[in-house]
Amino acid sequence: MPLPQLPPGFRFGTSTASYQIEGAASEDGKGPSIWDTFTHQEGRIVDGSTGDVACDHYHRYAEDVALMKRLGVGGYRLSVSWPRIQPTGSGAPNAAGLAFYDRLVDELLAADVQPMVTLYHWDLPQALQDDGGWLNRATVDRFADYAAIVGEALGDRVEHWIPVNEPNVVMMLGHAIGTHAPGQSLMFDAVPVAHHLLLGHGRAAIALRAAGATSVGCANNHAPMWPASDDEADVGASKLFDALWNGMFTEPMLLGRYPADLEPLLEGVVRDGDLSVIRQPLDFYGLNYYNPFKIGATSEDAEMPFEFRELLGYPVTDFGWPVVPDALREYLIVLRARYRAALPPIVITESGCAYNVGPDEHGVVDDQARIDYLDAHLQAVATACQRGVDVRGYYTWSLMDNFEWAEGYTQRFGLVHVDYETQVRTPKRSFQWYADVIAAQTKSIG
Repeated sequence: MPLPQLPPGFRFGTSTASYQIEGAASEDGKGPSIWDTFTHQEGRIVDGSTGDVACDHYHRYAEDVALMKRLGVGGYRLSVSWPRIQPTGSGAPNAAGLAFYDRLVDELLAADVQPMVTLYHWDLPQALQDDGGWLNRATVDRFADYAAIVGEALGDRVEHWIPVNEPNVVMMLGHAIGTHAPGQSLMFDAVPVAHHLLLGHGRAAIALRAAGATSVGCANNHAPMWPASDDEADVGASKLFDALWNGMFTEPMLLGRYPADLEPLLEGVVRDGDLSVIRQPLDFYGLNYYNPFKIGATSEDAEMPFEFRELLGYPVTDFGWPVVPDALREYLIVLRARYRAALPPIVITESGCAYNVGPDEHGVVDDQARIDYLDAHLQAVATACQRGVDVRGYYTWSLMDNFEWAEGYTQRFGLVHVDYETQVRTPKRSFQWYADVIAAQTKSIG
């Protein structure tokens, strides 16, 4: 396969999240998170599992950083566990928790891997949820305090910061339909969660910069919305869902406003000055991409005015997600066209696929489908760059197989296979392919 023609200095990285890999759920003073609570409720997780141990990264981080060094990535996107830093979401920091991330960052830098730190990848301290969680505006103040603590501790060594991962997923899956923690099914009444997460993003950006951070961005999950047909109702439904999934998060961050169609949902939630807080200058725009959505209208008596339709004609991952790399190219170009000068340089902060193949009798994990997926998506990014979109990096999801939220351990996204019984790590064929791509790109621009 020809190498994707990416710009000089393009950053290749990989990503993980604290609850999905760390384990050590109640060690060294860590408090419970909403995911600790949620996973221990019967029927919440497909295979009945929890993240209590996960990949045991808390104890094996040095081994995992060594894998990154072998891979040759220039960057690693990790997340900090808020209840590991503040067990109840407020008050003095837990020294043992901060010490873990201090060691991890130093280990990364010693391996020539630059950290990109996400402050909130969904593991809210349970004590804050007990007080209303992200429906409670006071959580924003607690988040700003937490950001200041982590910024002061790590700001001298962390290259890039992301306050909040995928606020749309938190709102939609966690609070509107309840398939993720904290498991609330509020439908449109979940909209205040989105505003408070965005406000938290802005307050955290201010706190991080006050602590010396020089690069603050975001990690927003975006998808092209394809109407089920040319019918006016389907087109209208897709535009509404586009506003909810995409515009509700991009427009406040980049333009300081909400989409006009959504303003009625936010009456009484948005206060004077909120949007100027949300619209902090971004040093990069982080884009998490997996697949486009096909949206159709529903009947007048339906609970929601839109529904997901099956996207036919494309291969699917083992998760059942359609593989449409050209939709990434499409969305990058649309994003630039829509926001122009307001759009900072883009980094693909997540992109990956679940293929559940394990080691064969020779110990080889032959995940050719993942290689094909990553190659096609890097080619899509390269095409967008050639069309004038400023994309600076690609962080594949994920470094290793891990706890995949409501799917438990049934879906494997990693470049590295993890045997959850023994914790043995086995780099897959995709690991070596990615290492070869990184080495070749480095050589070609060196």
